[in-house]
Amino acid sequence: MTQLTPAPTGPPDEPERTARAALTRILEPGDERGGRWLREFGAEELLARLTSEDCMAETLPGVNERRAQGLRARAVAVEPERDLAAVHAAGGRFVVPGDAEWPSQLDDLHDARPVGLWVRGRPDLRKWALRSVAVVGARACTPYGAHMAAGLGAGLAERGWVVVSGAAFGVDGSAHRGALAAGGATVAVLACGVDVVYPRGHGQLIGRIVEQGLVIGELPPGDHPTPSRFVMRNRVIAALTRGTVVVEAEYRSGSLVTARNAQRLGRCTIGVPGPATSGLSAGVHELLRGESVLVTDAAEVVELVGGMGELAPERIGPVVPRDLLDPVGRRVLEALPARGAVAVREVARGAGTTVDEALGKLYELHSLGFVERDGEGWRLTRGPGLGSNARRGGA
Repeated sequence: MTQLTPAPTGPPDEPERTARAALTRILEPGDERGGRWLREFGAEELLARLTSEDCMAETLPGVNERRAQGLRARAVAVEPERDLAAVHAAGGRFVVPGDAEWPSQLDDLHDARPVGLWVRGRPDLRKWALRSVAVVGARACTPYGAHMAAGLGAGLAERGWVVVSGAAFGVDGSAHRGALAAGGATVAVLACGVDVVYPRGHGQLIGRIVEQGLVIGELPPGDHPTPSRFVMRNRVIAALTRGTVVVEAEYRSGSLVTARNAQRLGRCTIGVPGPATSGLSAGVHELLRGESVLVTDAAEVVELVGGMGELAPERIGPVVPRDLLDPVGRRVLEALPARGAVAVREVARGAGTTVDEALGKLYELHSLGFVERDGEGWRLTRGPGLGSNARRGGA
């Protein structure tokens, strides 16, 4: 992709903002040719060319006459002031490159970066995006996928991370709900206008995200989603965050598009494994066969995307009484048979030590409850205590 020219210093003026608002109705999200025009001409000049009566392919390099006229038909119908008023009425705003709130990591998309972002919610988008993770996955997820997504959302939120997803059914919704339930931060990236409830069944969820977090999108107020817009939305999720976690995805999945965008942008790509027999985990497993990293909880995600020293706890089994014995004591314990009593000499021979040392260790083991006297011999403790199970590492 062509590199972007340096962003102008200072916030954009109102004509620039208004022109960019208009362009969100004219150019489709992720239109790299449109992004190149925007970089070369600037927003105001590009809008002037698109609305000119003599708008032709000569004024818009790289398109034919039919395409140029199609863009002009869109351009002459735009009312950016009305869109800006609509988002303000919904308690939102329009954020563009050059604003203090603009997340500069979106510039990694080069000519495919958003023209601007329509935003609803009180928090500062740039600051929240600095410490954010995407959690995405299948819409028709299994109970296991919903459980893992909710757990990741809650765990990340509890560790001070912002959970970013697409507000769809399934994994997306579960991740948002997990973050909200933990009293944490979450961002929904929509493929429609930020005042449009989609999917309709998530009206209450999206309302909660507006109150507690942020809802953002590239499309102007009232605009509707399409399949291509969902696909292009995923590049924003990938670019905005430090890493993308995929929880359940088939081979053909929008979640895999997000993960591959993240890989191209140099972000972490992370997968949650599932049953090898589950088609909903097949896409995740394919990612894990490549450069993605397997995780099972939020602590492992933070270890990958966080700063130095943010390590997941070491995974070890429970400490059992036998683990606390010294090497000689452990050998003496292992020299006792599972059933019956034996003399000290036999214990010493089995442990490879002297009779005196074996006897001393047997009395230590007796005080700890591992063994007991049986006449002239020694045996493992009877009953449900520490007996033979302790000898073999049990509780």
